[in-house]
Amino acid sequence: MSAAELAAYAGAAEYVLLADRDDGTVVRCGDVVAKAHAGDSDPDALALRIRVAGDPALAGVLLPPLRTGLGLVGSRPVSLWPYGAPVAPDRPEEAPWEPAAELLAALHRTPLHHLPYPLPPMRGPAKLARALHRLDAAHPPAAPLAAGRAVPGRPAPAGTEADDPSGVPRGRPVGEHPAGQGQGQGQGQGPDRGSDRGSGGGPTRAGAAATLPAAPSSDRADQADRADQAGRARRAVLSIPAGQAFPAGQAFPAGPAGEDADADAAELARLVRAAAATLPGWARGEGPAPSGGALCHGDLHLGQLVRSPAGGWRLIDVDDLGLGMPAWDLARPAAWYAAGLLDTETWLRFLDAYRAAGGPAAGAPGSDPWPELDLAARALTVQTAALALAKAARERRRLDDVERLMVEACARIASLPPDLEPKGPS
Repeated sequence: MSAAELAAYAGAAEYVLLADRDDGTVVRCGDVVAKAHAGDSDPDALALRIRVAGDPALAGVLLPPLRTGLGLVGSRPVSLWPYGAPVAPDRPEEAPWEPAAELLAALHRTPLHHLPYPLPPMRGPAKLARALHRLDAAHPPAAPLAAGRAVPGRPAPAGTEADDPSGVPRGRPVGEHPAGQGQGQGQGQGPDRGSDRGSGGGPTRAGAAATLPAAPSSDRADQADRADQAGRARRAVLSIPAGQAFPAGQAFPAGPAGEDADADAAELARLVRAAAATLPGWARGEGPAPSGGALCHGDLHLGQLVRSPAGGWRLIDVDDLGLGMPAWDLARPAAWYAAGLLDTETWLRFLDAYRAAGGPAAGAPGSDPWPELDLAARALTVQTAALALAKAARERRRLDDVERLMVEACARIASLPPDLEPKGPS
């Protein structure tokens, strides 16, 4: 299916191509946006998600479709939407973190009995599973060393005891920083930093989110370098789904080349799989998620917000919408904050706005949010790192610095026991 055919479905000869990826093609035709969804989409589940987006119970939260039914162009399901102005990726200081948090809180508080039934599951775990498969295709896992031994990131064979997939000794205390005792990015020393609202006055971020802290800085030059890195990452966070924080081909300066680069990539892929192995099977798409939960977006990032023609911000892209663990929708900013790529002030603005709006996924105001957010933040870290490695392999380049930091976060995740996550949505 071509973009011109998609525009013709919308009744237009002229169009602007907004996106053309495996999971969807999007064109703008004046005030109308036509989206061809992934060819392997479940048509019944997708049709229900489109109906949910147009339900009056979500007016002011989700951008409603122009039609609540799906069309078909070739073999691709197609939907039509009003055009909304997106977040400007070159102006991170204007990023609508508070509106995003308030929209999520409203989405998570939506009474389920008001919505079309039955709601499909939120597709966050399915997206993680797809990312791991893409990683396997780019960097095939090594064969198990012995019969009955599990491949990291995959279930252990029945009747066997899975070895530690990371190759790192177990037994580390839960609160101990796996990379040392240094402070993470954004942890100041002033009086307002002694009790970070992101940790409810309990452990610092490095303790409360022991799986995901930033690596410690050793001197002023290193701190300045990481501050510059974090500044660029704030711009990159507006386009996380692309998996490319900087222009294609720009390499991480410390990475090896040639055969050494291949060996380095294989080792990084092993670490990502080891981090995946710390997650429960349902979070990797291996079986159904625990029952319960709330209405979730499933793929929240700032690229999923637009200004509605009616005024105000709205959430778009309902392909992953469904019933699930609401913390998953907070996982991307949580993971970037914990890895040191989102500054403390921005994270707290987002977290405080979500809590103030009654969001159920991060605990009460003033409490430690990480018991709620840790599992989902680890899952999104693994997903981001897996996609980064797959994309870098496809483009025959090394990881850029932001991508490599996410893989390094996976190394720290892999060093912790696999039994720290909550049981599932409540």
